[in-house]
Amino acid sequence: MPENQMTSLNLALERVHLTWDFLVIALVVANLTLLLFDSLFLLTPLNTAFEVIAPGLHDAYDRHIHANFIAIDLAFVTVFLFDVLLGWAVAIAERRYHRWFFYPFVHWYDVLGCIPVGGFRLLRILRVITLLQRLQRLGLIDVRRWYLYGVIIKYYDILMEELTDRISIRMLDSVQSHLRSSDGLSGRMVEQVLRPRQQALIHEITQRLEAMAGNAYDHNRDDTLRYVRGLVGRTLSESPEIRRLSRLPMGGQLTKGLEASLSDLACRLVNEALEGLQSPEFSALVEHLTESGFDAWLRTDPHTEKVSEQVIVDMLELLKEQIAVKDWKHKYE
Repeated sequence: MPENQMTSLNLALERVHLTWDFLVIALVVANLTLLLFDSLFLLTPLNTAFEVIAPGLHDAYDRHIHANFIAIDLAFVTVFLFDVLLGWAVAIAERRYHRWFFYPFVHWYDVLGCIPVGGFRLLRILRVITLLQRLQRLGLIDVRRWYLYGVIIKYYDILMEELTDRISIRMLDSVQSHLRSSDGLSGRMVEQVLRPRQQALIHEITQRLEAMAGNAYDHNRDDTLRYVRGLVGRTLSESPEIRRLSRLPMGGQLTKGLEASLSDLACRLVNEALEGLQSPEFSALVEHLTESGFDAWLRTDPHTEKVSEQVIVDMLELLKEQIAVKDWKHKYE
């Protein structure tokens, strides 16, 4: 089928859906109005006042509508149930959800609204939300420009921030309580978390150190060698022996040749040493040093455990103070 015909067909189906939704919403409004009026009709003072003001209308309502209220409501329920089944069938045809039986769970308020029992009838008003979503998607309305929408979003943000802040603070309080009440928590963290991963951590730290040293030399090779040459030159110029040698005949040339030779030798040694950072010997040395440092770091005693736990507790306290700041006040004020 050509693309233009597909687009026209989709628009036509969308209009049919929208028309049906408007019809259902009109029935929902009529049904809810009937529910409200019939509930008020059951109240004796209002029933008596209605009978005094309009006795004929009161009698007609009582005989034709109130007496047959269940049957009338079941007629509405029949239409609403057909709407749910129709929407379910369309959802299956359009493959909207991962499984065919997801529709009644997603549209739970429509399903429960079909139950002809007092409390469930009020859920029918939620169909208005479905209609607003469809109108928003079609571009016929823009609820984000509505004043009511702004008010709802504002207080929704405030409510969600207050709830999440309280939950976060409660969780951090619980963590602090566990840290204060637990004996030897640091030791258990070392034995149960770090020790089993010790070799992997040492290997990773070694690789990072080698990469850091190698990258630093690669990016600063010229500056390093220039610094070494300058250092050799300053050292020779400050040496009394070299000064005496330079006063001899041909001493200046000897001094310059000696300085050049020593600078080349020093630069070659530095270059070889730094390029040797990638050698297996250097890797073994770094790994050995890392392992020694790691063992020293993991070695704890009761005093250091208390200090570490108090540091964590204080950090959590600062985090709680930050969470307790009401950002919505700064946003809306």
